[in-house]
Amino acid sequence: ESPEVGERIRHRDARRLFSQVGGVALAVFGMMQDAVNVEEDVGAVESVRAKPLAEERERGGVDVFNTVVSALRVRRVRVERKVARAGPGGRRQSAEVGQRAADGGIPVSIFDSAIQTDRIVSFVVTDNYQGGVMAAERMGEILAGKGQVGVIGFMPGSASTMKREAGFVETIAKKFPGIEVVGVRFNMADRAKALAEAENLLTAHPDLAGFFADNESSLDGTVQAVKQRGLTGKVKIVGFDASDTLVAEMKAGVIDSIVVQDPFKMGYESTRQLVIHLDGGRPTPHIDSGAYLLTPQNVDTPAMQAVVFPDIGKWLGRPAGGH
Repeated sequence: ESPEVGERIRHRDARRLFSQVGGVALAVFGMMQDAVNVEEDVGAVESVRAKPLAEERERGGVDVFNTVVSALRVRRVRVERKVARAGPGGRRQSAEVGQRAADGGIPVSIFDSAIQTDRIVSFVVTDNYQGGVMAAERMGEILAGKGQVGVIGFMPGSASTMKREAGFVETIAKKFPGIEVVGVRFNMADRAKALAEAENLLTAHPDLAGFFADNESSLDGTVQAVKQRGLTGKVKIVGFDASDTLVAEMKAGVIDSIVVQDPFKMGYESTRQLVIHLDGGRPTPHIDSGAYLLTPQNVDTPAMQAVVFPDIGKWLGRPAGGH
């Protein structure tokens, strides 16, 4: 998100960002390294490997200006995971990158977070508002429609998580009038701040019955706050986005349930739409990648395991099951 981003990426993340596959240089630009991001990146790489672009190699290379790493000469394919999580400033800068890519003849596909441009081939995203609705409905069910709840969000201006918060708060107000949302706090991408904000809500509202934590770092901090207070099972937690650790906490009864995305599908579909575009076809401009409610009852089913823990190891040259 800074002027030095190109240089930083070139030296630190070149191997991860640029995978030379099928005669096409695939650039995946992300912001944070977490379980969701890794699955998105691997899904993108697998999508290209699934369809070798022999015909692209036949056409011969085209030198283009790459907007993430200046002076890098690549083929005309680019996938970007934009940085709306960085807040409004990050979205503006991301839009500028997208515009420059389009001006240079590089097709851009966006996944996970929107940016302020329409010059893209496709946008693959979770319906985050509906994800918030799912969390609210689960909270209403487990609290029997009454009690006080708090929301631990990500940061103001984050497009994805703001929609989750809106879906949750509006659904609670509409469907569960006996439940009061006593506060929406933000962790600013800091697990320690998430813990502190959850602690503050617990102190201010001794009868708090539940939390909705709308991203992985907020969920992690909220879990720690509830455990430190000895309130496991008493204060219900519904989360958004999973990791190995958080799934273990759910199985242990600290978390009631987690709304999960399909990040592998995001990476896969966003890249597949670029392939369709390069082949002269009609890519799908908007794709809902899906959201699912993960519970202790369904977490070990094959369908949910494929979403939460896709076997990315085989695409990275690791033993089966590695993630």
